Amino acid sequence: MKLLHGRFKAFVSNRWLVFVCAMWVQSCAGIGYLFGSISPVIKSAMGYNQRQVAMLGVAKDLGDSIGFVAGALCEVLPIWALLLIGVFQNFVGYGLVWLIVIGKLPSLPLWVLCVAVFVGTNGETYFNTAALVSCVQNFPKSRGPVVGILKGFAGLSGAILTQIYTMINFPNEASLIFMVAVGPSMVVIALMFIIRPVGGHKQVRPSDDSSFLFIYGICLTLAAYLLGVLILEDLVDVNQTLVTLFAVVLIILVLLPIIIPILLVFFFQQRSQVEESLLSEPDKQGRKSGQELDGNEVLLSEVEDEKPAEVESLPALERHKRIAHLQAKLFQAAAEGAVRVKRKRGPRRGEDFTLMQALIKADFLLMFFSLILASGSGLTVIDNLGQICQSLGYSNTNIFVSMISIWNFLGRVGGGYFSEVIIRNFAYPRPVAMAVVQIIMAIGLFYYAMGWPGEIYVVSILIGLGYGAHWAIVPAAASELFGLKSFGALYNFLTLSSTAGSLIFSGVIGSGIYDYYAEKQAGIQKLNSESMRTMQLREESLTCVGSICYSLTCGIMSGVCVIAMILSLIVVHRTRSVYAQLYGRTNV
Repeated sequence: MKLLHGRFKAFVSNRWLVFVCAMWVQSCAGIGYLFGSISPVIKSAMGYNQRQVAMLGVAKDLGDSIGFVAGALCEVLPIWALLLIGVFQNFVGYGLVWLIVIGKLPSLPLWVLCVAVFVGTNGETYFNTAALVSCVQNFPKSRGPVVGILKGFAGLSGAILTQIYTMINFPNEASLIFMVAVGPSMVVIALMFIIRPVGGHKQVRPSDDSSFLFIYGICLTLAAYLLGVLILEDLVDVNQTLVTLFAVVLIILVLLPIIIPILLVFFFQQRSQVEESLLSEPDKQGRKSGQELDGNEVLLSEVEDEKPAEVESLPALERHKRIAHLQAKLFQAAAEGAVRVKRKRGPRRGEDFTLMQALIKADFLLMFFSLILASGSGLTVIDNLGQICQSLGYSNTNIFVSMISIWNFLGRVGGGYFSEVIIRNFAYPRPVAMAVVQIIMAIGLFYYAMGWPGEIYVVSILIGLGYGAHWAIVPAAASELFGLKSFGALYNFLTLSSTAGSLIFSGVIGSGIYDYYAEKQAGIQKLNSESMRTMQLREESLTCVGSICYSLTCGIMSGVCVIAMILSLIVVHRTRSVYAQLYGRTNV
């Protein structure tokens, strides 16, 4: 019994259990992705026009991107308290919307619903922050895969919740809002005491790579399964029994990663000295040297200034020896009074920054503006994909919206893996991966701008992959360059970039160009028909037809993504020494 109790205690404190539970929270945390399904229900129940629904969409986007409070609170509150605040906001916000829609509360002004949607959607920033901060601290040497998998499940949560809603077969569509208010809240409350930092850096095992490969396999299976189900439901009239079966299989796939912590704790022995000996000698030496250097930050800063440039090109073990030798000489000189050691004015890249300290660093601002350009372009395509499909003559746009969601998921999962391979196998800084995915996005947008065959398929795949990959690569890079202490605040500030970019490219450039060509086409129709009905259509339901509606916008965004790639390469050049310290010699 005592042994079983010890194993259970180890299970609750296992970092893989924390990671799996964080995946489950993220699987229901992407509430904003369901707004496209919720908004028609609100529109019909409240009698809103499209402009009023658009205002609710703006409230949703603001709630999804403003995470300053969550980022600040994660530094002073325990993780469970952060999750509880998110639950409260989610339940109150969408619960109020549900009560208004079903008529339990009297009809309230539009601004009240906007506030409710903002509060409800803002709850997911607490879920994201808690999950990412906990898991990045527990897996400091696997930040890319961890962030990619967690963000991938957040992007896929809309499809997961939709399948569960379809399985339950509620009597009315307003019940979807009820499920959004109650479902995520129940899951998070059940797991909020498990998701926390547990000293994961002490739980490193040689089997970790196999565990990550197993989760990657589940992610690929899940993406393929969801895509197949969505296509089948679109092409064939599926009965309720089959829908329920699809949802049960989906739930099993989502729960399957729990096998990893169960096997590690209950069936495998705790890491022995034999396993410790399997760790590479540079890793041990680097860990030991890092502990020694951490205790003498002032002298380390002096060493950074005094060490020769060729030290960076040495192998990791030799470099640590040379730095330790320089530090020993500096200690001796300081003790004899021959050298006056200068105090640091602030943290250096790779150390812990606050948000205000990061905001005055060129590297952080370059990453932020690169995100505004590239991630803003990707979000513009995603938000306008329905109209893009309609302009090309596709009557059913759901299949393309579902496709770009799946590719978004694969981009997030694959982006984390790809950036980790770049660092560990090819010794390049992580922002190189940013530059690669930005040029891929530029190619996809240019393809659409040229009007080549199958443009909607190409842009859906490449933009989905590129946009998703950003949100696996950038948070991991930010945690490496600016530390983990204020990671929540740094991450939530970076998330503002997508909304800011979308406001520019969609709200100003894209909509302006679309309206220009729509008015031009309406004018031609008016000249041809000379009918009052055409003039009314021009005023009330202005519609553009043809690839010209978005080709110029995509051409502009293609160039913008190239500029974003250049900014990312500047970050690569400026941060190569930091990555040389963290992971060994770099090739840049």
